[in-house]
Amino acid sequence: MLVTLTLNPAVDISMTIDRLIPEQKLHCSQPRYDAGGGGINVSKAIHRLGGASTALFTSGGSAGLTLQDLVEKEGIDYEIIGIDGLTRECFVVTETIPNNQFRFGTPGPILSPGEASPCLAQLKTISDPVDYLVASGSLPPGLPTDFYAHIARIAKQRGIRLILDTAGEALQTALEEGVFLIKPNLGELAHLVGVERLETVQIVEAAQSLIQAGRCEVVVVSQGPRGATLVTSNEQEFVQAPLIEKVSTVGAGDSLVGGMVYALSQGKSFSDMIRLGVACGTAATMNPGTELFHKADVDRLLSWINQQQTCRV
Repeated sequence: MLVTLTLNPAVDISMTIDRLIPEQKLHCSQPRYDAGGGGINVSKAIHRLGGASTALFTSGGSAGLTLQDLVEKEGIDYEIIGIDGLTRECFVVTETIPNNQFRFGTPGPILSPGEASPCLAQLKTISDPVDYLVASGSLPPGLPTDFYAHIARIAKQRGIRLILDTAGEALQTALEEGVFLIKPNLGELAHLVGVERLETVQIVEAAQSLIQAGRCEVVVVSQGPRGATLVTSNEQEFVQAPLIEKVSTVGAGDSLVGGMVYALSQGKSFSDMIRLGVACGTAATMNPGTELFHKADVDRLLSWINQQQTCRV
């Protein structure tokens, strides 16, 4: 069983305009509405690959009802954690001349301690055995930075493999408890090992220092359009991303995680895991706004990646 947790979800609204010009009334395209937030996007990716998961997320107000409706239309099983605040809305505006993308993210509703407790309680009481829990995205205002550490503790007690995709102090404190897999970028990895910056050649050593300290078992370092690097205690692999025409980067990281979790749920190797993840992340950049990927694109890109990796071997 796969469960995703999104503490700060959003209704993502995307549109296009010719040019973004200050102090002028701008005429946009018809807006597109998508259910957004890290864990929800991961569940959407898993569903598009043919898998199933339960999306657990907070929801409040009219925007929360819209979010629930959008998740339901995706065909995803979900459970909500009701909150008093209004679920946030985020905006993506793309200039068609030239192809510039502007992403406006709002902080989200403030969660009180009383609203935070049901989040933890729901994880403790999920009855079915959970194999993987994906906690993804930022913490909403009001939650302490060690909130993901509490989740890591619950996962450890229940024998659940926690995949954590967040950043900053929230990630740092969670790693003190220990998690299964993390997906930092190069800058985030540098922060985790206490240095100002890292070069590409230092990725493996830095990642293995976290693994040897017992903070995680698997590190996948996202390197944007270059691809990603897999590091475990006894293996490492860099997967180059195929060259494609980028349309939007929204949801690419979540698609990478979704692809990896789906591969793990199918009993695939870590090597197969990162290859599918990179294919999903790359495919997501081929579509406008917040649309994520199409499986046909993933299949085609995965074939290219497998051919390239085989040639390197």
